[in-house]
Parts: sequence; C-alpha cells; structure tokens
Amino acid sequence: MSRPAPVTVAVLVQATPRQAWEAFTSPNSITKWNFANADWHCPHARTDLREGGAFCYRMEARDGSFGFDFEGKFVEVSPLTRLHYTLGPDREVEVQFAQEGAQIRVSQSFTPETTHPLEQQIAGWQAILENYKKHVDAAPSEA
Repeated sequence: MSRPAPVTVAVLVQATPRQAWEAFTSPNSITKWNFANADWHCPHARTDLREGGAFCYRMEARDGSFGFDFEGKFVEVSPLTRLHYTLGPDREVEVQFAQEGAQIRVSQSFTPETTHPLEQQIAGWQAILENYKKHVDAAPSEA
C-alpha cells in the first residue's frame, strides 16, 4: 500500500518570525491553541525541541469523554524557518515559516492517516492552525 500524498494547510499571522516560532513551539503557547474547536483543549504539552527530540501534546474533550496524546519525534529543527517531525513510521509533518511582507505564512504539510476521511483531517488541521493564528494575532507585538 502506498503512502498518501501530503496535504498542506496554512495561515498568515501578524508576527515577527520569532513570535510565530515561539507560539508554535513553546509548550505554554501550544496549550492555548492546539485544539480544533471549543469543545476540546490541550491541557498539557511537552517538547524536546531538537533533532531526535520527542514531543507530546495531550488533546482532550472538555467534557472528559475522550482524549489522546498527539506525539512524535523531531527530524529537523531549523529555528524560525522549518520543523520536520514524524508521527510514527508512515506519517510525517513539515512546518514552514515564511516571511510575506509584515506577516509570516505558517504552512503545515502532513501525511494523512487512513482511519478518518481526508476532508475531516484537512478541516481539523486547518481549524487547529486557525486557533494558532488567533493566539498569535492576539499577542502583543514586539516594537
């Protein structure tokens, strides 16, 4: 069985490269945006932000009915520009941070899994990235 083609979702954020990077990689920030809708939350996150380092973000329904660990290992960490990580043997994610004028385009290309419909996966990943955007855009900007 061949691996599905990667899918990309993206947002533009009002931030400096450092602000965009920190909001995406800091466990304290991750817990504020890493969920697809208001019925979910990310009560804790841990990350060893280095090549070969692991991360684990706890995703839970607010009513306690379901939860799971979103976890993987970093393959490449290029501060302020790129993250590449795996979610197991057959799934990879690449995150790019690209300057576009006064904004940063944050794009995530991910290998879909085979359990859920592709449209559902795209909607979920995009919704989480939109929460990231709201978090970053609401943060005070650096002078």
